[in-house]
Amino acid sequence: MLRPINVDDLVKLTFVSDPQIDPEGDRVAFVVTRMNLDEDEYVNRIWIADLESSEVYSLTNGPKDTNPRWSSSGKYLAFTSRRTLKKEERGSELWIIRLDGGEPRLLLKRKTAISKVEWFPDERKLAILSDVGEFQEDVKVIDRLLFWFNGRGFINTLRRHLFIVDVSSGELNQITEGEFDVNYFAINHRGDKIAYIAKLEDSKPFITDIFVYDLKSGEKIKLTDSNMNIDSLSWSPDDRKLVFRGHNFRRGTISHRHIYTIEIDSRKISDLTGNLDRNTVNSLNSDVRGPGRENGPIWIDNYIYFIIHDSGSVNLHRINTLTGEIENVTSGERSVECFSATSRDGNHIVAFTSMNEIMPPELYVVKGTSEEIKVTSFNDSLLSQLKLSKPKKFSFKASDGAVVEGWIMEPSTGYEGKVPTVLYIHGGPKTAYGSSFIHEFHLITANGYALIYLNPRGSDGYSEEFADIRGHYGERDYKDIMEGLDYAIKNFVFIDEDKLGVIGGSYGGFMVNWIVGHTDKFKAAVSMRGISNWYSFYGVSDIGYWFTLDHILGGLDKEPLTRENIAKMIEKSPLTYSENVNTPLLIIHSIDDLRCYYEQALQFFTALKWLGRDVKLVLVPKETHDLSRTGKPKHRIERLKHIIDWFNEKLKEEGKKGKK
Repeated sequence: MLRPINVDDLVKLTFVSDPQIDPEGDRVAFVVTRMNLDEDEYVNRIWIADLESSEVYSLTNGPKDTNPRWSSSGKYLAFTSRRTLKKEERGSELWIIRLDGGEPRLLLKRKTAISKVEWFPDERKLAILSDVGEFQEDVKVIDRLLFWFNGRGFINTLRRHLFIVDVSSGELNQITEGEFDVNYFAINHRGDKIAYIAKLEDSKPFITDIFVYDLKSGEKIKLTDSNMNIDSLSWSPDDRKLVFRGHNFRRGTISHRHIYTIEIDSRKISDLTGNLDRNTVNSLNSDVRGPGRENGPIWIDNYIYFIIHDSGSVNLHRINTLTGEIENVTSGERSVECFSATSRDGNHIVAFTSMNEIMPPELYVVKGTSEEIKVTSFNDSLLSQLKLSKPKKFSFKASDGAVVEGWIMEPSTGYEGKVPTVLYIHGGPKTAYGSSFIHEFHLITANGYALIYLNPRGSDGYSEEFADIRGHYGERDYKDIMEGLDYAIKNFVFIDEDKLGVIGGSYGGFMVNWIVGHTDKFKAAVSMRGISNWYSFYGVSDIGYWFTLDHILGGLDKEPLTRENIAKMIEKSPLTYSENVNTPLLIIHSIDDLRCYYEQALQFFTALKWLGRDVKLVLVPKETHDLSRTGKPKHRIERLKHIIDWFNEKLKEEGKKGKK
């Protein structure tokens, strides 16, 4: 008999990520992540899928093995790990294993993280990205603007640079140095050049440039003009061009990323997706992702592979570089997460991970023009036991005539009559909901609630105009959310209009704080990792000094601390409307959240408590902005329990505790 999902099922899920197909297209290396509740950590192991024999097996034992990368012959696999490091010790290691047998060999041990790995074609060298500098463990002496970053902590003494590692000796040669950071790189097919992406100015971290380093001459050439944001790249088969993903700030930092090519010699840039008013990044929300999300463009023969985020789905596509035609590689309502590709005898073989609303990520392969094959089924056994609510998609015409999409999930427990209903608001704001698995959504419906979620103005997956709410937070986005709720109440008769809850995180947390200061429609609210005061956010968030300019003041060229602009920050701050709040509010915030610092929660809680409002604050230690996605398993479970208990107390007459 099927049962509703429960909070403990979170640790029973398996996360499949970072698929890397070998050069011959015979095998796929990928990362399998599971939670260990006793150790309160994630266990990452590298697995191999043999596409010829259909065998799927674990290659390494972990517990922290990630970033598998094939050598050009397919004989070796490099990966990062923490095998010899203590649990609380900083650092990372680089290992190599032979696929025909033998123990993994430790090649390199660093006190800082290794964030990217790639083999040279001759298999004698590897290139890596790693931080340079020493952590200030005690007193912090800060003399740069970008002094901390969510998930990394204080980075004021660190710079990320490019290194080459000798495979036989482990000798390390630093290629880039200076007061800038290298974010990405790719080695050309001849193995004599490395293209890399660098952020040159801390005051403008949104501007990145492409450089090419010549290993023979030592010359570094800057190809771009410091007027774009670029995040990934790949070489053309003849090494004469690069394909890259980025944007040129058409609409500030919310601009859709296009796929471009640049000629190495002439530096001519061509926009291959200029007529496509959709993003080429996966912005769907999910809480079941593993490490590694390589989904930038890959150039194979005469085709460039890339993803398109359209509505609530993300699919893999390719551009024919001879004709410019774009064609689907995958289709349907799904979320393609990350992919790799190779060519064998003129046939392309693509490995990718994909999920949907009722299926967590698994590994898939497409060979040539054949139908895709589902290679793994790690979650099938658990899913076969669960009764999950499948979302129903709807759309409505907003009051200004725009079409807005949303979804509703009925309680998976079954119901009679009207049921309490929760509205969930995504973060970003330029992210989206759609065809991705979210354990938390299924948990809410398993506790007897209907669940509504929307892609209002500001969301990704639609036009740039639709996504652009810069300078107008709490206006059209707020109207879309409230009009979408009214539409759902009118069209889904099981919604109990007298028992409505609202919840959201990050931008969604801001919007919850905004909503409770502008309407009493909800009987319970949960605000997580949110914003209450844009004025203070400007100075304490790791991105605040530029995000506030573009998103709240309406442009990266704004001067923040004028009287007029300070007044606008205050006008757009939920804290300003504290006296209007009557909705019972639960605030959840991580103490090490450097994206939306926890002083945001303290300010709103203090104001509401002073006013005598029904408010509760939950502070989670040693967690970041990503608590709901990558936090410690026990903290993630406790967070979910607080949410369910709050809604049960405020929206159910009996006030009983939720299913655990």
